[in-house]
Amino acid sequence: MSSRKPSSFSRRDLLKGAAATAATIAFPTIIPSSALGDETQAAPSDRLTIGVIGLGKQGAGHHLRGKLLGRPDMQVVALADVYDGRLEYFRDAVDKKYADLGRKDYKGCKGYKDYHELLARKDIDAVLIATPDHWHTAVATEACKAKKDIYCEKPLTLTIGEAKRLIDVVRKYDRVFQTGSQQRSEGPFKDVAEYVRNGKLGKIREVHVAIAGHTSKPCDLPSEEEPKGLLWDTWLGQAPARPYNHVLCSAEQNPDKYPFNPGWRDYREFSGGYVTDWGAHHLDITQWALGMDESGPGEVQPPETQGALYGVKLIYPKTSVGDNIVVTHVQNFDDPKLQGRDTKDNGILFIGDKGKIFVNRSRAITLPDGNPFKNDTSDSDKVHLEFTPGRDPHHQNWVNCIKSRKKPICDVEIGARSVTVCHLANLAYWHGRKLKWDPKAWEFPGDAEANAWRNREQRKPYELPEA
Repeated sequence: MSSRKPSSFSRRDLLKGAAATAATIAFPTIIPSSALGDETQAAPSDRLTIGVIGLGKQGAGHHLRGKLLGRPDMQVVALADVYDGRLEYFRDAVDKKYADLGRKDYKGCKGYKDYHELLARKDIDAVLIATPDHWHTAVATEACKAKKDIYCEKPLTLTIGEAKRLIDVVRKYDRVFQTGSQQRSEGPFKDVAEYVRNGKLGKIREVHVAIAGHTSKPCDLPSEEEPKGLLWDTWLGQAPARPYNHVLCSAEQNPDKYPFNPGWRDYREFSGGYVTDWGAHHLDITQWALGMDESGPGEVQPPETQGALYGVKLIYPKTSVGDNIVVTHVQNFDDPKLQGRDTKDNGILFIGDKGKIFVNRSRAITLPDGNPFKNDTSDSDKVHLEFTPGRDPHHQNWVNCIKSRKKPICDVEIGARSVTVCHLANLAYWHGRKLKWDPKAWEFPGDAEANAWRNREQRKPYELPEA
């Protein structure tokens, strides 16, 4: 066991410098994001100024390097992370990128270990939040209060209570909020959802969802020495205090060296495992295809075998495409056409009285023939779902909506409703009993025990901020 005590650097300590920092640094005047011009030929004053909070695999590796840097309609000016090594590595990477692009108006990227200091900057239009799940709600709440527009990674929240709370906060401050469920903007998902919504599979009876894994477990990792420059206590946030372990927070600077899936996702204190990770993608598409973006299931049933990791059933009593639809979390698919490496344990199978369609990021096929799916649209189709063209359509949709002040394709309520479906599934796994759910009231009717599970105890001083 390590002899070092966990860092006692609290949120109160972090807040001390925020106001002074904002007051003592001068920044160029930026035209408000609502007045931006053509993003493909953006002048310096027409670019969105962006801050990125959370520099792990997704925040730095996927978003910062893969999506944000180099876009002509935005400029990254600030980063925040609790680990010095990441801040220095990516601050230098941002500066180098803009130097290579020859942006003469660029004044440099500043790094912060306290995200409050980043949010205090008046020149930042919007933020991208890619912290671990248990920090999403706190950071997004403070971003709303700072009047920043937001792109927040999925799964959106740690609990059902946080999901409802985040909708209320975003609406209160009238923010443009995009959830990072990019399947709504990429691949064949829109066409399949549109096909189902237009009744071309007939009435939907069942949906099978495979998400390449199962729920999370309580954290049991051994103690290790904390890396220098890491605010470990702050990384833990509202979660219970525990010693550092590299599986939860890698000391690597370069995300290319991180595991494909961050280790903290496996542990209940920080995440819901694959049920919230991949579930926030495939159960989100299920909600979309069933026309339930503003609602959810009415009942969740645990697996038939106590302690099983698969088999939870979500019951949708009434939808526009069928009644009493049973959505089942399966380990893999039985159909021989779905036994390929990229299909057997990852995707969605819609079963209607006129046929079946399978979809994942690799393909969409009809069953039992296994032919490529084609969405034969016609003027008589009543449902035409949103689509934003472009190389990075989900980010482009966010940018477009910041300008227009419209809701993005995966607005906060959509993200909150979809992650709530995941949380319902996890509660059935964890507690092993049937649950009735009222999605309109956001409660388990007449079930005091289950209603207590909507929230978790939050460790001081990291309680969720007041809105």
